[in-house]
Amino acid sequence: MTDLVIRNARVMTCDPKRDGLGVIEEAVIAIADGRIAWVGPEATYAAGRSSAVIDAGGQLVTPGLVDCHTHAIFAGQRANEFAMRAAGAGYLEIAAAGGGINATLGPTRAASDADLIALLEGRLATLLAGGTTTLEIKSGYDLTVAGELRLLRCVAEAARRPGAPRIVPTLLAHLVPPERKADRDTFVRELVLDLVPAVAREGLATSVDVYCDEGAFTLAETTAILTAAKAAGLAVRGHVGQFADLGAASLLADLGALSGDHLEQIDDAGIAALARAGIVAVMLPGACVQLRLPVPPIAKLRAAGVPMAIASDLNPGSSYCEALPIQLWLATTHYAMTVDEAWLGVTRHAARALGLSATGVGTIAVGGPADLVLWSCREPAEVPYRYAANLVERVIVAGVPRS
Repeated sequence: MTDLVIRNARVMTCDPKRDGLGVIEEAVIAIADGRIAWVGPEATYAAGRSSAVIDAGGQLVTPGLVDCHTHAIFAGQRANEFAMRAAGAGYLEIAAAGGGINATLGPTRAASDADLIALLEGRLATLLAGGTTTLEIKSGYDLTVAGELRLLRCVAEAARRPGAPRIVPTLLAHLVPPERKADRDTFVRELVLDLVPAVAREGLATSVDVYCDEGAFTLAETTAILTAAKAAGLAVRGHVGQFADLGAASLLADLGALSGDHLEQIDDAGIAALARAGIVAVMLPGACVQLRLPVPPIAKLRAAGVPMAIASDLNPGSSYCEALPIQLWLATTHYAMTVDEAWLGVTRHAARALGLSATGVGTIAVGGPADLVLWSCREPAEVPYRYAANLVERVIVAGVPRS
């Protein structure tokens, strides 16, 4: 017996065993115990007993969206910086004036655990309403050992609460806080010797990310932190090449990283390194457009065979956006990615960037999690085409309808 059957659906499986987006016409999805028990054409489905049936009315059903790069836990907002950018100020100029990441430290450090969790839950509700069923959440807005551990514990608490999407926590070494610039070497040693081992010991994150760029961590510092992460049994990833190419792509390749994120600045050798190591390039068009940065070299990444994911980069400064469909629109217009590339970027490739490929997240395939979105449209292109409209009709997480 199945718990739920979805019939009369146009199913976009994103299954790598099928061509393109793996679309099945007039399809049925059967769900049991939170997983996909059967998927295929209705004509070949041997109907059994089911406790519930949803008629999709011929509309599109896709895997739940996967947002593989967010900074969703923070307090405060920085609308004043948005106005400064609109008036012509640049990211590094704003940061030098006390804005940027440092401007979020005070409100986040001052917020109680309950406040941080309540703020996060509000963002999670918005993400779910837009079709996101799995997301990564990075720490990085406290920049002390105790504070970063607190943020990750708050993420863990939010993940345990009923109705939450699937959450993948990441420890982010964001930058050196202002009060530690005089002893930055000591701060980096604290990350290596204290914070990373504590996170691994408590199981608070599955990976460590380092912001290796102009105004953040150097390549040598990034090497030390990510090497410590690997030694602690954690996966690694990197914010790299947003403003300057420091050569971190090759480091990520050497360490077998899951992803390299941003990549507005990356040379041919870096692209070759990503391709050689099978690293996912995570595109963050929301931040790129808002900061008026050059577009990453999409054509070169495509030609090299680098898998590309798309994420929201949800954060209070450069991309305060929970909606992945808007990122689909930006990816297909501003980045000139194809519709198929964009959809794989928020499903199968995004799951790969989080190390979830083996679980079936980001696809609709037998044995995988029943994370699904029912859309009020038939064509995959309609979602980015109508980017200002929320076409999500229903969201299902682990077989349970959430909307």
